[in-house]
Order: sequence, then C-alpha cells, then structure tokens
Amino acid sequence: MARDSVATVTAIETDSSATARTVTREMFQPTADWIGPGQTVMLIVVLGLSALGTLALFAVATVSTYRRRSRPYVLLTAAIGLLVLRSVVGIGTVLGAVPMVVHHLTEHGFDFLIALLVLGAIYSVAPPSVPD
Repeated sequence: MARDSVATVTAIETDSSATARTVTREMFQPTADWIGPGQTVMLIVVLGLSALGTLALFAVATVSTYRRRSRPYVLLTAAIGLLVLRSVVGIGTVLGAVPMVVHHLTEHGFDFLIALLVLGAIYSVAPPSVPD
C-alpha cells in the first residue's frame, strides 16, 4: 500500500511539472508559423537588448543634437531613431503582430533611409579649410 501512495505522488508531480512546462511554452508561443518557442525566447532577448542599446544611444544622440543644433547631428539622430524602430518591428514580427512581408519592407526601407541619413550627415559637414 505504501508503494501505491509513492506512485500516486510521483504521478502528481509528473503531471504538475508537465503543466508547468506547458504553461512556459504557451507563454512564449509565437503566433507566427516560421519560428519555434525556443527560438522565440532567444530572439526576444536579442532584440530586447538591441532595442535597449539603440534607445540609450538615441538618448545620447538627442542630447548631443540639442546641444549642437546642427544639421549633421539631426540627421544622425534620425538614423539612430530608425535603428530603434527596426528593433521594435523585429519584436513585433517575432510576436506575430507584424507580418513577414511588412517586416521585410520596413526593415529594408529603414536600411535605405539610414544610409541616406548618414550620407546626408557626411555631405552636410563643411569641407576643411586648406591652409595657405
């Protein structure tokens, strides 16, 4: 009889741990069909860190732009702001809120705009004066 009670406790523990695993998987279950639960967690962590890093860089760039008030700083701050938005779009794609087609269009569109903004910032800097 003691043996039956041990088997019952083990069965309950197994059921509760299976339920815990199910709950954990459902918490990170993607709504998109192109990614699995394990990959979802990793991508959310990487994209979250990327968003935090670019957001911090954007804050520094915004303060610098406010202090300098020049066109190159404004253009570079806008480019960094687009990097923040890229991370947000990536997180939305992993969570299934942004369709993959929209993801590709916005991400590559942002890449193009970032390149234009950086080139514009470089172009707008006055050339150095040539010594006599």
